[in-house]
Amino acid sequence: MHSSDPCEVVELRRYALRPGQRETLIKLFDREFVETQEAVGMCILGQFRDLDDPDSFVWMRGFANMGTRKGALESFYRGPVWKQHAQAANATMIDSDNVLLLRPVAGLEHDPARRAAPGGTPDPPGVVAITIWPLAHPTAAEVPVLFQQLLEPALRDAGVTVLATYTTEHSENTFPALPIRENENVFIWMSLFEDEADHGRHVRDLERSSVWRGARRVLARHLAGSEEILRLCPTARSAIHA
Repeated sequence: MHSSDPCEVVELRRYALRPGQRETLIKLFDREFVETQEAVGMCILGQFRDLDDPDSFVWMRGFANMGTRKGALESFYRGPVWKQHAQAANATMIDSDNVLLLRPVAGLEHDPARRAAPGGTPDPPGVVAITIWPLAHPTAAEVPVLFQQLLEPALRDAGVTVLATYTTEHSENTFPALPIRENENVFIWMSLFEDEADHGRHVRDLERSSVWRGARRVLARHLAGSEEILRLCPTARSAIHA
């Protein structure tokens, strides 16, 4: 896919790794699994280290639609590249089933030009925060509008860049060899910061904002549980970075 192609289906994938194996997987992934997945119809949106879990690797990939997702996954996971490297990749992992299937409200642009070439590139700057809201079913459809009308203006006023927003894609998983988290309803929003300190400053500023606190009280009625926030640092070849 090129940057002009829409990613109407996106996976947010979070892998629990064996202790000390994250750098091994990142090197393998950035070297072998970026262009080779895109060659069969996927778009690799970004890869990250979880700042709060040294044994977690997070990445996102997109597809034009559910039909192309099925064909692309079949091509890749039954193809020569995965067969060659599957054993090494799987040896780093404890669990790879923590996957949310999403559709964009205002999605990420697929921009391979922002991705570094393979090799010994330094890690790019930036911290990506992904906020995951578990939604109560009856009012789930209201949350994207609520975010756009109440929370996004407060974020803009605080200088927070909102990268993208997504909701659950409820289509059947047509590639069951890779499980996803089914029967869940979420809304996620992604934001970008210069570094950890910049993220911390903005969080404190928002907590002091009466507008933000008021919007959050309205939102609370729509949540089915506590929010989860991932603080992520891009790997050397992530296309998402500051």
